[in-house]
Amino acid sequence: MDKLIHDDKGNTTISNDGATIMKLLDIVHPSAKTLVAIANSQDSEVGDGITTVVLLAGKFLKEAKPFIEDGVHPWNLIRSYRTTSYLAINKIKELAVSIEGRSFEEKKDLMQKCAATTLSSTLIGGEMEFFASMVVDAEMAIGEDDRLNLIGVKKFLRVAAATGGTVQTSVNNIIDEVLGCYELFEEKQVGNERFNIFSGCPTSGQTATIVLRGGADQFIVEAERSLHYAIMIVRTALRTSTVVAGGGAIDMEISRYLRQHARTIARKSQLFINSYAKALEIIPRQLCDKVGFDAIDVLNKLRQKHPLPSGEGACYGVDINTGGITYTFANFVWEPTVVKISAINAATEAACLVLSVDETVKNPKSESAQGEAAASVMGRGSGGGPALLEGHAPQ
Repeated sequence: MDKLIHDDKGNTTISNDGATIMKLLDIVHPSAKTLVAIANSQDSEVGDGITTVVLLAGKFLKEAKPFIEDGVHPWNLIRSYRTTSYLAINKIKELAVSIEGRSFEEKKDLMQKCAATTLSSTLIGGEMEFFASMVVDAEMAIGEDDRLNLIGVKKFLRVAAATGGTVQTSVNNIIDEVLGCYELFEEKQVGNERFNIFSGCPTSGQTATIVLRGGADQFIVEAERSLHYAIMIVRTALRTSTVVAGGGAIDMEISRYLRQHARTIARKSQLFINSYAKALEIIPRQLCDKVGFDAIDVLNKLRQKHPLPSGEGACYGVDINTGGITYTFANFVWEPTVVKISAINAATEAACLVLSVDETVKNPKSESAQGEAAASVMGRGSGGGPALLEGHAPQ
């Protein structure tokens, strides 16, 4: 579901992107600010999984609350959570599937599936196959070069990259080495807008342009955000070359693995590991709630499938089309391994950071001084009593 954010300036934003929503919210609570900062680091690192970080961190803290209320020292929880996160990450690496050694067409098809998974829950999800193909074509045309920093307003840099020229800050000392070249320049009108088109550029493989047109401005802005995250996912998958089952499948499998591991521990940390494992189920549960399906029924089916002796149950996740479960790899519901690893790392560290704080300290002296200064200002010239001037005694 989308969220509508209306700020003090009258600007309206419609989005279901976690990073966009958190940047627009006026968050005051210090702990919430910490969670937002760590979630934004996920956005800058891999470009996806921001909502996952917030959901997991919040669930980790919720599961830890009863232990804290019962007198468990926070550092016992922190140590167990960090150890459990290492176990979870190592298991994810074991379950990851490599896409190295595949042909160009096979890799392209795999990347389109990853992009389509990212776009499926966005405003343009109805045309996700069309946009996924466009995203993969643009990313593979660029190759391994990181040109995403040229997205947006840096148009001159993009033109320079395509033509092989250099951006000059003045018209002085223009030499052949800084000039770019192209075969044809055209100005074409599409709708009410005009576009400059450079054809026959010697380094055209370093740039790609996607033109978005539509009705409301909010729709175009949200479509641009969605495509940006799809591009980030494709780029990440191409660089890391490993993917894991999506649709909550990897989360349920890690949860099952951690519960099984907890049975081998005789100490009370077994309870902490179980609480961590239970928290991971928030991802498939949230997927069910988001599309209006019975989360309890779907989770019970997943719990029955994942322990299968053959091991094939590890890839079963939520089917958002039917409200049941599905073998996600067969239905091409994947996500890059690094996104899931980074999300678990970030969420665990966020929860541990909040758990490590036992008291909030303010500066009472500073607050007292500010209060006295405010009272002094109110007293002068406002009927609050006579004001004393330096060097003069009252009559």
